[in-house]
Amino acid sequence: QVPLVESGGGLVQPGGSLRLSCRPSGSIFGINVVAWWRQGPGKQREFVASITDGDSTKYADSVKGRFTISRDNAKNTMYLQMNSLKPEDTAAYYCSGWHSGRIYWGQGTQVTVSS
Repeated sequence: QVPLVESGGGLVQPGGSLRLSCRPSGSIFGINVVAWWRQGPGKQREFVASITDGDSTKYADSVKGRFTISRDNAKNTMYLQMNSLKPEDTAAYYCSGWHSGRIYWGQGTQVTVSS
């Protein structure tokens, strides 16, 4: 069982929006979700966005102004609001978490931007 679970992916037309969610699966206690990554066809996994406990955020240049990362601390759930989606945003999106000096990953959720 993977420690993190992503959801919210799907097929969307260019210019459309999606909101991804990431939450602990429960297999490992105390994971702090912190960042989103993505991997397109034939490409390396790349950084998308991150958020700290103090709500400081960082974004890749390719998504800046279009994507927004947020977190519900009560649920320990992280979100990625994706607006103005482009075909080049097509990728498997992964969330990452941190606990006791170790990074954890989910299985990913597929986002496909196509008409």
